[in-house]
Amino acid sequence: MDGSETSHSGLNDFMLRSSVSSSGTRSMDVIIYLINDDIVRLTVDGLSAITAQELHKIIRDDLQLPEISLEVFALWLISPFLEVQLKPKHQPYKVCRQWHDLLARFTDCSSDDILQDEPFLQFRRNIFFPKTRELQITHERILHLLYEEAKYNVLEGRYPCDIEDCEVLGGLSCRLELGPYNENEHTPSALRPRLDTFIPPYLCKKRNGGFLTVFKNKGGRQASFEQTLLNLYKGVTESNTCAEEEAMKSHYKEYLKKCHELPYYGCAFFQGAIDKPVQGFLNRSGRKTVSVAINMEGVSVIDRKEKHVLISLSFHELSWDHTHPDEDDQILWLEFDGDSEGTPVNKLLKIYSKQAELMSGLIEYCIDLSQSTESPISEFTSGNSRLSEKRSKLRRQESVLCNRIKHLTTIDYVEDGAKIKRVKPKRTASFFTRQNTHSYSAVQPSETAVQS
Repeated sequence: MDGSETSHSGLNDFMLRSSVSSSGTRSMDVIIYLINDDIVRLTVDGLSAITAQELHKIIRDDLQLPEISLEVFALWLISPFLEVQLKPKHQPYKVCRQWHDLLARFTDCSSDDILQDEPFLQFRRNIFFPKTRELQITHERILHLLYEEAKYNVLEGRYPCDIEDCEVLGGLSCRLELGPYNENEHTPSALRPRLDTFIPPYLCKKRNGGFLTVFKNKGGRQASFEQTLLNLYKGVTESNTCAEEEAMKSHYKEYLKKCHELPYYGCAFFQGAIDKPVQGFLNRSGRKTVSVAINMEGVSVIDRKEKHVLISLSFHELSWDHTHPDEDDQILWLEFDGDSEGTPVNKLLKIYSKQAELMSGLIEYCIDLSQSTESPISEFTSGNSRLSEKRSKLRRQESVLCNRIKHLTTIDYVEDGAKIKRVKPKRTASFFTRQNTHSYSAVQPSETAVQS
């Protein structure tokens, strides 16, 4: 999964004590990070044999969280190169000892990077927790942690948003972090030093034109952000008789509800690359670095540099497969309906990634899980659903959420003499089962060492 850009070294003690016998019961110190870099310091007996579920309970008790937090949050092992959500039965200590093997298998890290990389433990949202249940939560501490994680992903560009939506979210953050609006205290000059904690820094610095205009317009653009934030901050509505604790809960939910409109909310992130379309008379090509975001609703491919969606597909819209022509070349294939000069075609998108196996396994698991439980997938895919209506309102011209098919290099094909049918997740009408001569093999469910 796509690694956090922050560099933590708080797990050093954890790593340095890795030589302790797995059968030992001596107490050891552990540091667990929250998404906002707050830390939980614990002294744990028998750390080498403790499971993620057992450690989760100790963390919950320390943070004084209710039982529902077991479903809402999970333990993750994180580094700049790989993010892994641990299963309840996993033993964090042992997975940590296997970290270098995992990097060699699932990343393109150099030998030096592998030797120097140290993961840290993080307590954050469980990707399998349905977002429809988030707004039913009433515990303020849980809502605060969910808000902090959503805000972090927005500010870091992991959740690309249109400027208008970032400003709305920034206004809510001002209310949550600065208290009720006070026109004497909350001014543009007071907000300026903290602007990049409310608006994504990449938007604050984004060029509005050519090389010279970035210097000319930067101050004006920042001033505009500040005034807009203040206006939205001032416009946050609440009852004068509402207690501050209840007001905070309401605003946390409002922030989360806005983020729920993003198709990649609550996703696991993976690193990959896709082929660039051929450009220019020299037919120049190459590969574009992307993030592949997978949640309980579907798959989104995000341009890491431009911070916008290339394509976002719900599970009922796609078919997929994982192939590995050779040891160092693994591919996740996404198939979806499209057209070529007015002709209906099936499109194949090729994603190069050593994490293709993890992505394929997670897609399969999400679909299986959604079919066995009441899931937000049905709401997401229903054309009459309220969520679909909300998402359609976000489709502004040039929105970061709009699919950019023209930016993708795909393999388009039709089956002669047959009507193109919508592809189903089980791939009953897929390229991978229609072709008799292909060398691809469908993914078989398997228990991998790590569930991402």
